[in-house]
Amino acid sequence: MEMEGGGLTRIERSVSKPCRCPSLAISLSIGLLLVLVGCRSKERAIASALPDQARPEREGAIPSDAPKITPDLDHHPPVLHSLEFLDPVPLPGPVNTAGAEDSPFISPDGQMLFFFFTPDVDVPPEKQLLDGVTGIYLTRWTEDSWGEPVRVFLQEDGKLALDGCGFFDGAALWFCSAREGYTGIHWFKADRVNGNWAAPTRVEFDDAYEVGELHIHDGELYFHSQRPGGKGAMDLWVSREEAGVWQPPENLAAVNTEYAEGYPFITVDGQELWFTRWHQGTPAIFRSVREDEGWGEPELIISQFAGEPTLDPQGNVYFVHHFYQDGEMIEADIYVAKRK
Repeated sequence: MEMEGGGLTRIERSVSKPCRCPSLAISLSIGLLLVLVGCRSKERAIASALPDQARPEREGAIPSDAPKITPDLDHHPPVLHSLEFLDPVPLPGPVNTAGAEDSPFISPDGQMLFFFFTPDVDVPPEKQLLDGVTGIYLTRWTEDSWGEPVRVFLQEDGKLALDGCGFFDGAALWFCSAREGYTGIHWFKADRVNGNWAAPTRVEFDDAYEVGELHIHDGELYFHSQRPGGKGAMDLWVSREEAGVWQPPENLAAVNTEYAEGYPFITVDGQELWFTRWHQGTPAIFRSVREDEGWGEPELIISQFAGEPTLDPQGNVYFVHHFYQDGEMIEADIYVAKRK
């Protein structure tokens, strides 16, 4: 399988417009689309309608024989290329498990860490949809560590949904989703109101923009896409909001290459653009610093199966690391490289 940064299973990654997101934390096959449109099965009731206290727990859904890869067993550990940070290490429990933790995102205040989880990377999406545990999770910072993750339930009562690629702007959670009643993958937004998630509403991006995984900062929408006009298989783009309307995207030519670039993250001060680029055959993390005339030449920070960077207010870099063995991805964990 060709490694796709942020991908998490050995499954087909075909998605339908309007959202051409080749490496969504969730991935669809034609069979899943049919399930979403027509499912009225007993499994749907189990997956979607159980009260919170009756839902299966995350770790309990992980197969008993699932391998837990530790750094000493890692055949391709992440490689640090910057003197600004300490060597990357996996987050301790309870965040990482023998399942797949993926697509991390830190809230602007550094108090919340969102990520995608699925218990078994070998399970196809139509079964992930029904397992009751696959989806977006949230863990909170408590004094000196991350607490027990909890599922972020964004489904309508009695309806199926498979959510991923979360971005939290401090007031609302933006996420991509395959859900009953829709064809393909679409973007949704759920406001945070008095500590609870409001009912999600669909985000109406122009179909021609083909918005992939995104980050919004100060009226600018950064995203990756395979839309025409780019330099490579996947490029980074920016769209600016005017009078409530996202304007036609501009290619970030200063950072794009013939290789694939994606998964943008903008620091809170707006001065750094972090992203994933394919480097020597695997995903790697790069940083571009804002200059007077735009974004500067990107610098390699962490390589070898490292992707989807996100930073806390202290400048520590969180990312997903995929473990490969004999050419197969067998697990994924969230790592951190702390700033010195």
